Amino acid sequence: MVEKAIEELKNGRFILLYDFADREGETDFAIRSDAVKPRDILRMRKDGGGLICTSIHAKAAELMGLPFASDVLQMTKIAEREGDIPYDKENHSSFSLWVNHCDTYTGIPDNDRALTANRLAEHVKQAMAGTPLEFRSEFRTPGHMATLRANDRLLDKRRGQTELSIALAQLGGFTPCVTICEMLDDNTGKALTKADAEEYARKNGFVFVGGKEVVEYWEANKVY
Repeated sequence: MVEKAIEELKNGRFILLYDFADREGETDFAIRSDAVKPRDILRMRKDGGGLICTSIHAKAAELMGLPFASDVLQMTKIAEREGDIPYDKENHSSFSLWVNHCDTYTGIPDNDRALTANRLAEHVKQAMAGTPLEFRSEFRTPGHMATLRANDRLLDKRRGQTELSIALAQLGGFTPCVTICEMLDDNTGKALTKADAEEYARKNGFVFVGGKEVVEYWEANKVY
């Protein structure tokens, strides 16, 4: 199923990516950022309902000047401390900065967020090739797209949706920049259950893959 998920991502299609029952226990939409279209943002906000974010490889994030938000916010009294995250006591959040592409107006409409995702992917591509573009020439912060910085050891160190999605990108050999969004339940106010997410995948023709499968595949085929 992992190879199928990688193939779908390579072809610019959504997959549904579940982490672990003993972690967040959530399913995310995931799509390569250079393939995101306005209709994909629409699907994520209507059928997902969670936060639309873009995962970025650690090397690219470093060259693009995207720090961890927790480091930036240490000057405040409410900054995240070690052990604060109930589902991952050993790691801090992967959140980096919230950005808008400079060609957007407010940055929130589907067209705006699709453009921001697309251009983030181009910057990641160039950074991974060792020829980073001037990030400030195209982006401003604060904005409406949350960026997520993957752990530099990926699934060896942290096993969140950020690392799972970037690991799939690395395994698939495409630009490690993936836009994701949690799936929520309209009736319970909680995360959509794994069973309901699997049913959604079946009805809509999407590949569903779990974190356990991804980690097992990663362990046998590591690409950092």
